[in-house]
Amino acid sequence: MLSNKFRLYPNKEQTEKLEFALDTCRQAYNMMLGELNDQVVIDRNMIQAILPDLKICEPRFREVYSKTLQYECYRLFSNLSALRVLKGKGKRVGQLKFQGKKFFTTITYNQSGFELEHTYKKNGRLKLSKIGDIKVKLHRIPEGKVKQITIKRINDKWFAFVISDGKKVLEHGNKVLGIDLGINSYLVDSEGNKVEHPKLYEKMQRRLRIANQNLSRKKKGSKNRIKARKSLSKIYEKLTNQRNDFLHKTSTNLIKKCKIIVVEDLNIKSMMEQKYFNAKNIADSSWNKFIQMLEYKSENSGVQIIKVNPKDTTKTCSNCGHIQKMPLWVRTYKCENCLFEMCRDKNSAINIKNKGLGEEITYVEIMSDSSSEGQLSMKQEALTSMEC
Repeated sequence: MLSNKFRLYPNKEQTEKLEFALDTCRQAYNMMLGELNDQVVIDRNMIQAILPDLKICEPRFREVYSKTLQYECYRLFSNLSALRVLKGKGKRVGQLKFQGKKFFTTITYNQSGFELEHTYKKNGRLKLSKIGDIKVKLHRIPEGKVKQITIKRINDKWFAFVISDGKKVLEHGNKVLGIDLGINSYLVDSEGNKVEHPKLYEKMQRRLRIANQNLSRKKKGSKNRIKARKSLSKIYEKLTNQRNDFLHKTSTNLIKKCKIIVVEDLNIKSMMEQKYFNAKNIADSSWNKFIQMLEYKSENSGVQIIKVNPKDTTKTCSNCGHIQKMPLWVRTYKCENCLFEMCRDKNSAINIKNKGLGEEITYVEIMSDSSSEGQLSMKQEALTSMEC
């Protein structure tokens, strides 16, 4: 399945219809949640049977496409099953909450009620039942048959997330690389190639601080506070778009070059708790999201992604397997055993690659090999002396 995000440009009348449909779906969700809370034994069919009654009692529910209302029942039970999974993992979870206007931002057309048309160059039209024909910017044509369209409001902008059954195949290269993720350089591979860290949050920090200060000075419930909150949201939106753009380009370039990519299986939450002084930079790096992009892009390209335990990948010498302490401020690895010298990030990337391929060198093996060579030379000396 492929998902594409397109910007919508509804007119004033269409915007009002979209907001009306959004609020109506929110009310339907809250009513079904209220029925769910009242039930002793959960019955999904009984909850979904509320919808025809709502259309009889409330005429406004007849003005929204029926599939979008039915999808809210699916959303409700999907949220319920997600809570059940978290609880099964030992997480502390609460109950499902009623949705307010600020937090309910999506409506979904599933299987029918929509039609996407390409008109001229990057322009197109999205026909939505009970709403109309909306202008859409089609920067690419969705591959395969469109199965579902989700309409989302983000900072007074409207977007369509189009899901199709197409399959996009990426061509891959022949390289086998280990990847060391970091903060000074975003990544260094086992060949020594570097991708510089964009440090986007650091660049936006001043604007965010001013916007947060401006928001804190506004009176709660006032129109000025709403404007200030929207200004802050727009900065965060730009930051997110820039980060996603960087992650997509970097991950796609790696997929195009490699046939095997070895990465560390990082526990980001634990790292942020232990290294609290660097938590902001770790969060800005979005390593988990980057690895997720590599994984789903590898499925369509035939590239193999291998995750390895990150333990001692920085401390181990890639030449002899000796392990030594490596404080964070030491940027060059100088082996105390074999005097091997290399950039610490490249050394770590080589260790990650060797670990993923099962070719890692251990110090014990080196010592045993050297001791056996010594014993062999002693035997040879003894034999030659006896011959003399």
